[in-house]
Amino acid sequence: MGFIIDIEDIISMLVSIICGGIIGFEREYKSKSAGFRTIILISLGSTIFTIVSRHGAGADDRISANIITGIGFIGAGVIFKDQISIRGLTTAAVIWTSAAIGMTTGIGYHTLAVVFTIITLGILLMVSKIEKLIGKLQKQKIVSVTFRNPEFSQITALEMKLRSDELNIDRLEVSKKDDTITVVWQVSAKKRQLIQLSETLAGIPDIISFM
Repeated sequence: MGFIIDIEDIISMLVSIICGGIIGFEREYKSKSAGFRTIILISLGSTIFTIVSRHGAGADDRISANIITGIGFIGAGVIFKDQISIRGLTTAAVIWTSAAIGMTTGIGYHTLAVVFTIITLGILLMVSKIEKLIGKLQKQKIVSVTFRNPEFSQITALEMKLRSDELNIDRLEVSKKDDTITVVWQVSAKKRQLIQLSETLAGIPDIISFM
């Protein structure tokens, strides 16, 4: 009896592999850390655990809950933070979604899993286009600049220069420590102008650091 294979479970695993492969192909194409094989295995593993949970003696939701917890640890492992930005959030979200799709196939909702896969793939394909549209809109950014010499006049001079570059600047804070002075601005500009701002600040010798 323990060796009887349910054809429905085989179908669930095949659907899981197909759905995971579709999403994984898009991730592999974009050279993400969690690629084709990883997403397939995450989806398939979630399906298998769900099947085991469904057929196990005295089965309850504990296995499903542990799947969610375990996938959370995997997702956290692909998130990296540097001084500029946080990377890997989308990949972590894809891992989480792939596990959910795998669990959906595991309980036999194959059509729903395929629909989830199509929706997920559509979102991933539209992300770059949407980001380009958002990039054309004006953004706000907090910029902290530390000057080598504690002279207030250099702050005023730099503000005049940046405003001439069509940047909207609002001074939030000025602080002095040892022989340096730090100013914090709220800058409103388009993405292209913010990139140019970083290039401008990097080219000023009297600036020790900025972020």
